[in-house]
Amino acid sequence: MIRSTFKAALAPFLVLLLVVSAVAQVQEPNTRRKSATIGPPPPKPVISPVRPIDLLITGGTIITMDPAHRIIENGAIAVQNGEIVRVGTAAELRGTRAKQTINAAGKVIIPGLINTHTHVPMSLFRGIADDLDLNEWLTKYIFPAEAKNVNEAFVRAGTRLGLAEMIRGGTTTYCDMYYFEDAIADETKKAGMRGVLGETVIDFPVPDNKTWDQAMSYTRTYITKWQHDPLIVPAIAPHAPYTVSTDHLKAVRKLSDDLDAPIVIHVAETRKERDDIKKQYGDTPVDYLNKIGLLNDRTIAAHLVWVTDEEIDILKRLGVGGAHNPQSNMKLASGVAPIPQMLAKDVAVGLGTDGAASNNDLNMWEEMDTAAKLHKEFTGDPKVVTAEQAFEMATIRGAGALHIDKITGSLEAGKRADIVIVDWDDLNQVPSYSYYSGLVYATKANDVRDVIVNGRILMKDRRLLTLNENAIKIDANTYRKKIIESLRNK
Repeated sequence: MIRSTFKAALAPFLVLLLVVSAVAQVQEPNTRRKSATIGPPPPKPVISPVRPIDLLITGGTIITMDPAHRIIENGAIAVQNGEIVRVGTAAELRGTRAKQTINAAGKVIIPGLINTHTHVPMSLFRGIADDLDLNEWLTKYIFPAEAKNVNEAFVRAGTRLGLAEMIRGGTTTYCDMYYFEDAIADETKKAGMRGVLGETVIDFPVPDNKTWDQAMSYTRTYITKWQHDPLIVPAIAPHAPYTVSTDHLKAVRKLSDDLDAPIVIHVAETRKERDDIKKQYGDTPVDYLNKIGLLNDRTIAAHLVWVTDEEIDILKRLGVGGAHNPQSNMKLASGVAPIPQMLAKDVAVGLGTDGAASNNDLNMWEEMDTAAKLHKEFTGDPKVVTAEQAFEMATIRGAGALHIDKITGSLEAGKRADIVIVDWDDLNQVPSYSYYSGLVYATKANDVRDVIVNGRILMKDRRLLTLNENAIKIDANTYRKKIIESLRNK
């Protein structure tokens, strides 16, 4: 009797429990689907537990230059098919199998440096004319020397020399503008470097093309040939607004639009250029180029020394990339670019060496150090252009200036494996209290130990693997004799 009464009293609760359970079973999948649309999807497995990855770098301190500027001590990077597939601590990647492993213990791992402006074959003109202003340097020495010496063989020899120097200094990407750019692209790809390479077009005969129509035809063929290459971004490079007419600059923009190719150009490098453009066209260089439609988010403007705050706003609004060349500008007394103002407005401006004929090297470590110090002295403010900002300009911001920051410039999964390993125990580096300070103010090109581009090792333990250093030096000294003779006969 008691048992029957208890069952009867419990029955409503059992029914209610069954109903709640059924409702929960119906609602649970919907709740999960809703949550999945709010948060990020779970990461896909990118490292096969069965097949080994191509390369594992482990044990060093990673300066990622990702959006959070994470620094990972005792870190590791996994590389597969030229791409970074994972970045984390060595513990997180423990057990990862790799075909090749680099032990970077005690070293610093950084994104490859990005040289946003140079003329790489001009390495062979290193030191032929110093201590001159830009106009005299160009018209009396460089243009005549180029007319007498530059051909495709010269360009190839100078490119190999410049590439070797850049790789030894930890540069993995560079932006070039010169003649015979197809040959430069060929040598760059053989060496394994990454390049945004612009064929120079100009309003007078030059070594590779004697007329404007020839130059534009050559450039179209060159860009079409190299587009979609994994290492080479082909571009068109009108020399400057004072050497290329308005109609020709408009033709450059049309070709750029037709082929979706970058434009590389010198802009506002000197006070004379600014004044001459204003006298001829009624506008300063950036305003003038904007009004004729040349500037957009595929443009890379070198120097930008003599620009106003309003022009900086134009550069930012249009997404124009800039290349700051502090040592070349100092050597030619061209002026000091307003970099603190550009950084304050988040303009994509990187660092460049310019050509070795006006610098006289391709050393990005010196550019970082100079950029940070020059602007402190020029503004009287020791807080402007910090070491971290200078390093950012040489890496991820420099990639942004070249419009390739989606593929390089930082150490993140999904980006190409452009990686440099730097010694961290040389006399000039110890003791170390800050990684950015040590990298910018103390580290030298000789501290670079290993260089990797697109997952391929180009330098291992200071030994070049894709270029013959001795042959390069022999070629360079052979050309030195030819250049000296040509200048005697001017």
